[in-house]
Amino acid sequence: MRQPTPRGQMAPHIPADVFQRAQATGQPVVIVVNDRPAPRVEWRRLLLPFVIAGATVAGGWGLVAALCFLMDAAAHTFTVIAGAAGPIGVGGITLKLARSKGA
Repeated sequence: MRQPTPRGQMAPHIPADVFQRAQATGQPVVIVVNDRPAPRVEWRRLLLPFVIAGATVAGGWGLVAALCFLMDAAAHTFTVIAGAAGPIGVGGITLKLARSKGA
């Protein structure tokens, strides 16, 4: 059975003296062709950057959500403290930090 020649290559060359010696002695001629397998897509190599980018985006959104929660909690805390403290005055100037619920 004849092996097909690899893509992009011509049939391998057999020196004449080797061929004639093989013909005379009846030994088979072994041809070794170093051929690389056809290039294919390596999914791990492609998937890794997308996984890293996705984790970065998810972490960024988590950080934004945490900061929004902390700012909301700080605003509520400030409102409660300012409402409990009432007006603050220094040297005749009075500053009301929060409105009362009735006004």
